[in-house]
Amino acid sequence: MKNLDNMESELKSDHKTQTLKEHIESGEIEVAPGIYDALSGLFVQQAGFKTAYLSGASLAYTRYGRPDIGLIGMREVADAITAIRERIAIDIIVDGDTGYGNALNVIRTIKEFERAGASAIQLEDQSLPKRCGHLTGKSLVSSGEMVGKLKAAVDTRRNEGTLIIARTDAIAVEGFQSALDRAEQYHEAGADVLFIEAPENRDQMIAMNTQFNGRASLLANMVEGGKTPVSGADDLASLGYSLVIFPGGTVRAISFVMQEYMANLKETGSTGTWKNRMFDFTEFNSLIGTPEMLSVGEQYADKKDNTID
Repeated sequence: MKNLDNMESELKSDHKTQTLKEHIESGEIEVAPGIYDALSGLFVQQAGFKTAYLSGASLAYTRYGRPDIGLIGMREVADAITAIRERIAIDIIVDGDTGYGNALNVIRTIKEFERAGASAIQLEDQSLPKRCGHLTGKSLVSSGEMVGKLKAAVDTRRNEGTLIIARTDAIAVEGFQSALDRAEQYHEAGADVLFIEAPENRDQMIAMNTQFNGRASLLANMVEGGKTPVSGADDLASLGYSLVIFPGGTVRAISFVMQEYMANLKETGSTGTWKNRMFDFTEFNSLIGTPEMLSVGEQYADKKDNTID
């Protein structure tokens, strides 16, 4: 008899052939689209990606309709990881913001996120309240405090395959050279991947990859309309990046379509003109696996004896 866990395992078996660490070490750039819930994660998996990026900003956008200014807490992110991990098998990189406090808070964050199913946990050196890396007005903790947080994260993780990603926002606050200096310290502290946020031009992107070539994996953050020139995965790989995230692209694309849909519904009072631009009820249920789940449920249904003597 096939239960739901077995069914899910079979559906996901093609995705979990390598760990995120192995993907990065393979030499091919890893592309991680942004997600914010289990449904968006499912779409990423169904599209054939091996990794998704759980964006703190996108959680704030979709849960509260608010900007990325530190409104999301650790418990909310951990709960989101749990829900997403229950549905998908691909690797999940989790935006852990500042670790939600000092090194003690980081210890709890790493424990909770790793237990919930994070494949990699990203920590940044902003001070509280933090804000999106492509907004102005950021401030930083000292490099020494961030080094302590990273050492706490590395010491706390239970699985060496759980990657610690160190992000510095120093370019906008202290300048490019300071960002490189901080990245060096974070690398020495044990970070597996370096995320030097919001380079302002291609020259900076080239320089950071040149400095860390062969010593550390670098992550590129592509934000449409942000401070960094947006480029494709192949070009970023040629610069030396090992990983590229598109954290907010998903929610911005969905928001664009939803705004059009709502405007049309308001104007026409009907969804008729959108029939070819949306899944119908049956198609959507097929997409999310409703027939399979109902089939599994039937295996455990109450079998009433309707025989007549």
